Amino acid sequence: MKIAWFCIPAHGHTNPTLGLVKALTDAGHQIWYFSFEEFREKIESAGATFIACDGYDFEMEDKGNADRVGKDKVYATELLVSSTLALDDMTTRVIGEIRPDVVVSDSVAFWGKLAAMKHGLPYVSSTTTFAFNRYSAKYMQESTWDIVRMLAAMPRINRQLKRLREKGYPVKSLLDIVQNDNDTNTIVYTSRYFQPCSDTFSDRYHFIGPSIRPITRPVDKTSDKTVYISMGTVNQNREFYRNCISVLAPTGWQVIISMGTNTDHFDNLPENIQVYESVDQMAVLSIADAFITHCGMNSASEGLYFGVPLVLFPQTPEQDAVAKRTEELGAGVRLKSISEEDVLDALTRIINGPQYKEGAARVSESFKNCGGMAEAKAFLEQVASQ
Repeated sequence: MKIAWFCIPAHGHTNPTLGLVKALTDAGHQIWYFSFEEFREKIESAGATFIACDGYDFEMEDKGNADRVGKDKVYATELLVSSTLALDDMTTRVIGEIRPDVVVSDSVAFWGKLAAMKHGLPYVSSTTTFAFNRYSAKYMQESTWDIVRMLAAMPRINRQLKRLREKGYPVKSLLDIVQNDNDTNTIVYTSRYFQPCSDTFSDRYHFIGPSIRPITRPVDKTSDKTVYISMGTVNQNREFYRNCISVLAPTGWQVIISMGTNTDHFDNLPENIQVYESVDQMAVLSIADAFITHCGMNSASEGLYFGVPLVLFPQTPEQDAVAKRTEELGAGVRLKSISEEDVLDALTRIINGPQYKEGAARVSESFKNCGGMAEAKAFLEQVASQ
């Protein structure tokens, strides 16, 4: 089987696919993975042939723009349509050379879906967030202002769609690009239990569970209670971290903070608090009793996989959907504010409330009962053979 695989330049969308890519290449299948130089090493380590998408006027490489894509649908649509056109000559040439049996594309790497449409190839959506339809979309509340902006932008978007049609893409409307339906073959990296409104999705949706990396550097548990804090690689809320350190210092709990590229340096830290730029997140979660998270799908799933209840501090609508679902299933509590009092209150509730540990354990069990890589591999082989 020959697969053309497309992804956006984001760790949260690339990392979950790598275990499946390796399982497929180990089984003798060939994968050409269209991505960006930052991810070349990871992709090649998984056994795929890397195809560079850099240098095609692809603005999303800018971190500020990548963040904006998650919050501004109009900007995202215009950017992704423009990107499809920028990549068109290259993708058309490479697809013509490799003649893939199936196209797999991240659910927001729309140029991959469009390439499958243009070349008449079987398509599978790789969904690293929740799957969304008109039922589960209620988890991503849109304000009236969002809808007004979308309507105001439709003339601009329609001009973009016309450009696509002129290049041979059979696109009638924006929905053709951005919306999957129950006839869309889809791999979702979560369980049916964690997925909102999962009973409204057809059997073409395969909920394979999260992709969990093996622990590479074990971490010692040095206290009765261990708290892990990570807000992803982009968050730079210095006051939040300072408040956490201040209020947790007297508790005696082991506190591990992964701060990403935050430029703050904290001197004279108490013995129970350790601050790192990055950690082996699986190793830390394997000993944690509570996890303060921005509710990125990967981080939340990894915490819940290890049965760790979450303190929920979402920053985008997508993350808010993860927080809502986690709350619904009794596996976490929302952080009301970044004040010291609210940080301590949320952690105390999580650590002292056994119901949250039980809620997280139920989600963990649902993840471990998924079909995983074997199910996804069999599904892709079936799609390709048809």
